[in-house]
Amino acid sequence: MKTNYSFRYAANPNDVKSYDTEKLRSEFLIETLFTQDEVNLVYSMYDRLIVGGAMPVNEKVALETIPYLKSENFLDRREIGIVNVGGKGEVSVDGEIFELDKKEALYVGKGVKEVIFSSKDASNPALFYLNSAPAHEVFPTKKIGKENAIVIELGDQNNANKRILNKLIVNELVQTNQLQMGLTELLPGNIWNTMPAHTHSRRMEAYFYFDLQEGQTISHFMGETQQTRHIFMQNNQAVLSPEWSIHSGAGTSNYSFIWGMAGENLDYGDMDICAPNELK
Repeated sequence: MKTNYSFRYAANPNDVKSYDTEKLRSEFLIETLFTQDEVNLVYSMYDRLIVGGAMPVNEKVALETIPYLKSENFLDRREIGIVNVGGKGEVSVDGEIFELDKKEALYVGKGVKEVIFSSKDASNPALFYLNSAPAHEVFPTKKIGKENAIVIELGDQNNANKRILNKLIVNELVQTNQLQMGLTELLPGNIWNTMPAHTHSRRMEAYFYFDLQEGQTISHFMGETQQTRHIFMQNNQAVLSPEWSIHSGAGTSNYSFIWGMAGENLDYGDMDICAPNELK
């Protein structure tokens, strides 16, 4: 197996105003998360969140430390959230096995030495999407199955944003230091997510888009509310969202996405909303 890793600096919003398409994509878009029998990781300076993916096919793959961490084990000073977006898989956490079906999550706390990913069927491999943030307290590993999620219905058909929000790794369900994760599913015929748009001055966010039909695309909107930009994205890609940026999108078909947050506040409702007709 192989671990691939890269690094992203934080960007000043005044600088982002001058970015062309290529620069905007190189700073914020994460194009490749899943490669066979490998782990891909992006270390971001936005609250030091790591976004990654693991795709075990013919062999098990391990969560290995990377040079940026300067630690013997990946989770010596970190916590991690894992959501399976592929076939059935297993995660071994210091020898304890957790089975994850598609759209099920696992929280793993600080201090764990060994995390190993595997698929139940190589012809339909598991795809483990990963978010990791710095941690100072030790909290227990916990699986959040489909039956455990907090489910909220949002939006309406008239505004093309009828969707189901599944809170997975949130403080109502799981003790974490700062990591929060959930999964939103847009119903057929609906394309808009997270509208009205908002920013989080107390935390950053990452979006991961999946279950997008072949040949379709998603336009992810980012930037300050009066200086918005867009990035066209494909299936199984992620995007970093700074605390000063909106994070919203519209697809040419319906899709699902995972939102992950890190920062100083665990309150899901702590957001600064901008009305749709006030965006520029």
